[in-house]
Amino acid sequence: MIRLALHLPMLNSQSSQNQIEVGDGAAIPHKSDAGLFTAWRIAFFGAIVLCLFLAFGRPDQYMAIFMFIPDGILVTFKVTVGAILLAIVFGLIAGLGRLSNNRFINGTASLYVEVIRGIPLLVQLFYIYYALGRFVKIPDILSAIIAMAFCYGAYMAEIFRAGIQSISKGQMEAALSLGMSRRQAMSEVILPQAFKVVLPPIGNEFIALLKDSSLVSILAVSDLLRRGREYASETFNYFETYTVIALIYLILTLFFSKLISLMEERLNDGR
Repeated sequence: MIRLALHLPMLNSQSSQNQIEVGDGAAIPHKSDAGLFTAWRIAFFGAIVLCLFLAFGRPDQYMAIFMFIPDGILVTFKVTVGAILLAIVFGLIAGLGRLSNNRFINGTASLYVEVIRGIPLLVQLFYIYYALGRFVKIPDILSAIIAMAFCYGAYMAEIFRAGIQSISKGQMEAALSLGMSRRQAMSEVILPQAFKVVLPPIGNEFIALLKDSSLVSILAVSDLLRRGREYASETFNYFETYTVIALIYLILTLFFSKLISLMEERLNDGR
């Protein structure tokens, strides 16, 4: 995974944030970017039309594949949703820890972020499933969810940290002047505003996690890719099978990227 973020605070009464981000999530289509928006429509609807053409135009080769993999799509969603929800919890805790004035808490959170981000996700999957499996037997799907949540939680931590820091310090000072404790001010004033800032990048992480979920097939988890591999090994139709798998991943990724775009537009309109 490659990520680069640059945060530029603006000098005005309401704290805002400009962000340059390069990641492995998805290119979010906005109407203001005519080229990307057009490319999204061509890719999305083109992939759907191609799937229909293959399924009904050549049913002897492709329809059987579409009938074989739906349960794999469901497992992929289970892993992705479970991992992203757990990653949000890990990320929020670690992000708050990174902002803590307590040296031990800050150091622990920073160590978690640096160590986890320095180990490839595939290695973490192997470690939790095989290495820790010698001491504690963890079910396949749960191993995948925990490993992916641990990995993405480290990236979520930096998203939450940046989101919280984007809120004007005056908000905290005003809450404290009203008699709130720091914990109350954080939970009732700062975090609700920060969540609006971090929702779009969290959505992008969801898409990246959806694509990376294909790695769990190595743990014998019957996700979309695993089901495709099983079908291909039985029929030896590797080209047809992986063409369908690639198209389905493309459709899912483009669909959710559009949802994130709509969410960002709604958030911007509500400001």
